[in-house]
Amino acid sequence: MKTKKSIQQRRSFLKKSTALIAGTTLLGPSVFGASGFMSFTPQLNSKINGVQLGVITYSFRSMPDQSAEATLQYILDSGINAVELMGDPAEQYAGKPENPVDRRSFYGLMRRKRNSELNDEEEKTFMGMQAKLEEYNKTVANWRATVSMNKFIALRKMYNDAGVSIYAFKPNAFGKDNTDEEINWGMKTAKALGASHVTLEHPSDDAHTLKLGQMAEKHDVFVAYHGHEQQTPTFWDTALEQSSHNALNLDLGHFVAAGNEAPLEVVREKHSHIKSMHIKDRQTPEHDKGNVLWGTGDTPIVEVLKLMRDNKYAFPATIELEYDIPEGSDAVQEVKKCLTYAKKALES
Repeated sequence: MKTKKSIQQRRSFLKKSTALIAGTTLLGPSVFGASGFMSFTPQLNSKINGVQLGVITYSFRSMPDQSAEATLQYILDSGINAVELMGDPAEQYAGKPENPVDRRSFYGLMRRKRNSELNDEEEKTFMGMQAKLEEYNKTVANWRATVSMNKFIALRKMYNDAGVSIYAFKPNAFGKDNTDEEINWGMKTAKALGASHVTLEHPSDDAHTLKLGQMAEKHDVFVAYHGHEQQTPTFWDTALEQSSHNALNLDLGHFVAAGNEAPLEVVREKHSHIKSMHIKDRQTPEHDKGNVLWGTGDTPIVEVLKLMRDNKYAFPATIELEYDIPEGSDAVQEVKKCLTYAKKALES
């Protein structure tokens, strides 16, 4: 548990890091649109002292335009050169049927439901959205069965030409309700995008993790399982035993909020199985599990980044923006702050 002195040190660290933003140029002139990417390639490099800092595009869910092109611009404006790509921007780029459910509203309700915060009316709304999504998912499954890989290859080129690599892909394609054809499609698409692994919520079903691991072996990609507050040091053990292609998408912030007392130990012990790690600052149960501004919570972000640097761990550290965006700011500005904080840690 943190001492008063250690908390004060981390908050001092945060103030210094945030102050750097005004004087640090992460990008040159802003560009927008695919033609701009082709004519101007920013010299991005968010790999700091051997540690690849990336971002999951879920972090930009509050931004108005969710197209693949706009998402790429958000990544560039954040100063980041490697990403975990959510499914929607890529699939929309390839012509996926339009979703009848408002994505931002659904994500907001889903997050609150996870925290047991929904009232009766909100619960009813959420259930209605889920029903619409079930029908929509059937339409998407049919579309995935016939869509060409050409647009995904083109998207990869667009991102790569702009200086951004895609290391992970997270479509809604690997659940127990998805068909084998969809699972195969998701793994094939990850390869087309240049990703080494796909990510998904751990299904809490040993038969399904066995199936996914075996399918991943055939495609030569890894399946990295994400967790929330159900994470423990042994959370992934069965999946890891089942297949050499099952792996971890560790979320250090959720691990801390779950009350686990040695977050750095799980990184040391499982590092060879971690394909990417989400970083955010959350508090322990004693401090109400808050999702807070980096440097003000209980997650050892500075310590884990230095651990990765000093031990030359090769997996990316993925910024996931989940704290409330302050008034007057936006997701891009907040991801920039997180990047600056992480960069300061790795350079000190």
